[in-house]
Amino acid sequence: MDEFKTFINRKNTNSMKWDQVKRVFQTDDDDVLPLWVADMDFPAPKEVNDALIERARHGIYGYTFIDDSIKQNVANWLQKRHGWDVDINWLTFSPSVITSLYNAIVTFTEPGDNVLIQTPVYTPFFSVIKDSGRQLVENPLRYENGTYRMDFADLEEKFRQGTKAMVLCSPHNPVGRVWKKAELEKLAELALAYDVLILSDEIHADLVFEPNKHIPIASLSEEMAKQTITFMSPTKTFNLAGLHISYIVTPDRKKKMEMEKLLALQGFRMLNTMGIIALNAAYEHGDRWLNRLLAVIEENKTYVINRLPMETNGKVDVIDSEGTYLLWLDFRKLNMSDKALHRFLVEEAKVGLNAGSSYGKEGERFMRINLACHKETLQEAIDRIVQAVNKLP
Repeated sequence: MDEFKTFINRKNTNSMKWDQVKRVFQTDDDDVLPLWVADMDFPAPKEVNDALIERARHGIYGYTFIDDSIKQNVANWLQKRHGWDVDINWLTFSPSVITSLYNAIVTFTEPGDNVLIQTPVYTPFFSVIKDSGRQLVENPLRYENGTYRMDFADLEEKFRQGTKAMVLCSPHNPVGRVWKKAELEKLAELALAYDVLILSDEIHADLVFEPNKHIPIASLSEEMAKQTITFMSPTKTFNLAGLHISYIVTPDRKKKMEMEKLLALQGFRMLNTMGIIALNAAYEHGDRWLNRLLAVIEENKTYVINRLPMETNGKVDVIDSEGTYLLWLDFRKLNMSDKALHRFLVEEAKVGLNAGSSYGKEGERFMRINLACHKETLQEAIDRIVQAVNKLP
């Protein structure tokens, strides 16, 4: 079976993506096609599924710890895919990146402290900062000539005004930027100068298109390693989100111990057995599968870029992505309000996408589409969008 060409019906599996469409998009229509939440319609690598099945045959699911051999597999993966030499003693495990991020914010900042994000950005960043009683500070990305760039002048001003920590999204969700070394070096220079802790969400690190290369910001220098806490996971890479497994890379031993203390208080001393099994198998055997996945995602990306702007007479623009399996679509030329655009896509095009406004006001009248689906699904979605747009007066 070619797992990237064989359609697998996910309906009636308690799939959030497929079985929650009516609730999420507030519709009674059974025909709305979901290309929203960031999981894939592809099965995990065979070696991962085989490892899970073999573990299930054992039949006992008692408390499970993560030994040094598993940690070494994580370190080997980071060195092989990203050229980052990580000591296994820097690793801490948690159920999710957002769990870890919340714990880092609570551990290393105080209520009322300024925590900065770069909008438009992953929706949970807003709530994890606000709900922890911190002050949300925005450093909007600049959209210029079809791409997004960091506004370093504004960033430095926000740092100067007393930013305590910054949540970096690298690669960036939803706009698909893979930050270049020069951009990360400039950010690192400012973070060190103003003593801003970088909390780097790098969950999409493995999903990068050549010739782009993901560079962990903590890998730039020993100084920056101590100024950074990095959050990573195999869940986006290998479609394992439902198994809840992630890890934190903290080179600074004192910071690592402080964060582990809070995680332990919440009962996160160990993770679920199947998540651990999946992580280990994915990092040990997942290279070839990932390389094939990236080719499929890039082909899907090119398909959308080649069709949408041309077949809508330029009414819908596509921001070319350098990484992730998500693509940022610009509907501003339709001159609809954000709310009207959302209803138009659900009711007229019958597609369910992520509303750009959920990523901050800079995302209004944009939409995020998930490319990690079979070609037939994507083709149907683009057909629907093109036909609906072209029916507009």
